[in-house]
Amino acid sequence: MIAPFAGPQRLTFPLGPVLLLAALAAVAMVSRPLAPIDETRYVSVAWEMWLRGDWLVLFKNGEPYSHKPPLLFWLYNLGWLVTGVNEWWPRLVSPLFSLGCLALTLSLARRLWPAEAQTGRNAAWILASSLLWLLFSTSGMFDVMLTFFALLGARGLLIAADGRMSRGFAWLALAIGFGVLAKGPVVLLHLLAVSLLAPWWRPGLAWKRWYGGLLLAVLGGAAIALAWAIPAAIQGGEEYRRMIFWGQTAGRVADSFAHKRPFWWYLPLAPVLFFPWLLWPGLWRRFAALRREGLDTGLRFCLAWLLPVFVAFSFISGKQIHYLVPLLPAFALFAGRLLAGGRHGALWLPAAAAAAAGAVMVYFALEGLSGKLDMWQNPPWWPGAALLLAAGLAFWLGRTEGRRLPALALLGASLYVAALCFVSANLWQRYDVHPIAGEIRKLQDRGVPVANNGFYHAQFHFAGRLEKPIDELLEPTEIAPWFAAHPDGVLIIYVTPRAGDASRFSQPYLGEHAMLVDAAQLRARGYLK
Repeated sequence: MIAPFAGPQRLTFPLGPVLLLAALAAVAMVSRPLAPIDETRYVSVAWEMWLRGDWLVLFKNGEPYSHKPPLLFWLYNLGWLVTGVNEWWPRLVSPLFSLGCLALTLSLARRLWPAEAQTGRNAAWILASSLLWLLFSTSGMFDVMLTFFALLGARGLLIAADGRMSRGFAWLALAIGFGVLAKGPVVLLHLLAVSLLAPWWRPGLAWKRWYGGLLLAVLGGAAIALAWAIPAAIQGGEEYRRMIFWGQTAGRVADSFAHKRPFWWYLPLAPVLFFPWLLWPGLWRRFAALRREGLDTGLRFCLAWLLPVFVAFSFISGKQIHYLVPLLPAFALFAGRLLAGGRHGALWLPAAAAAAAGAVMVYFALEGLSGKLDMWQNPPWWPGAALLLAAGLAFWLGRTEGRRLPALALLGASLYVAALCFVSANLWQRYDVHPIAGEIRKLQDRGVPVANNGFYHAQFHFAGRLEKPIDELLEPTEIAPWFAAHPDGVLIIYVTPRAGDASRFSQPYLGEHAMLVDAAQLRARGYLK
């Protein structure tokens, strides 16, 4: 017989996962810059919000920006109101949401398994050290923030299932509304499947009242989102109104059919994305034991949350790894429950995989990559050596049953840090846009017009604190007329440098060089007659 939900026990934080996330956020901030194109674009949109003082209509490079909802940009600006404009506050937002997700995951564990404290601690270690979670917890993206509101909604569902429907569905409405403001209607996919499957994971509810409350929660969430969208649509004009009410959704549907990938694309990536946990034979033995032991109420809740969304993303042809980020807490809770109590075996496979990754890093560092890959400086050898040591330490710690989860978390964190340190110098060389952004700011301060060859992602706006738009020349045929109208202008081009080519400024950028060139320099290259 499935046990009913019981009230939660007092929430206490396991210190290890909290310190792990905090330390890795600090490492990420010093080992890499904000990455073009996404992170630099989002912080530039927030910068234009700061310049304009307009919290309703978003702008990028002087034009309305309707591709994302406003919550992340509001949070950046709220932080700047307290700290002043800086780069470190936007880089703290995702780590802070990550800590909030950790707290909510622990809260869910205590609601799902109130008599089993070990499950929450296990889930915290699993979530805090999975490679996919570490990557996006330290990135200026929307996915960890979306996960926070998905978790908040899941908590509301459990409160409602425990008999306090008004309170629970109020939390769900709040989660839906702010989830839409965080990343759009996709939050409904993460919450409605588990809501509709409640007859499976929680028998005995008053279903008419349940589904009525669910409908009211969705309407309440829509009202929260519309409280921004309607005034923004009125202020932004017809095109902006069309884009935020229809274009965003249509664009995401179109994107889902771009970059087509087969339905099984996530499966071979899962051992890497969920490293080290899916490489541990002990967890797979616990999966196999489910056939004999059956599913309790909490495990059913996690599966109702995890499987429908994973299947939906698998059948959408356009797949991205960050789509899976909001599923990680459900996986952590499910695996944490399975691992609560009992013996699970040694850590030889994930330790061997980490050691192999460390050996590869050492090999490439000693062999030298700078002559083989033009975009690379030769990486250091020590991150690979440190990863080898961490793999050995984790294997040794894992011989003791009570240390196996912290030892596995050490493997996940060590692989992430070693990879960051291995590529750090190259990331700073290729991804740091401050040098060229500073040069563009000097040009604009002197009144020199600046244009971008191709679509401009606003990657230089925040780094240079630019206050004027950069013209976009989307076609090669636009270059000559632009210089005819702006003979003293400067063009940003992205090319592989050639011997003898002159420029006002040049720096490595992604896989090419970003250069500032004037009309004479372009004419010498044969771009202008």
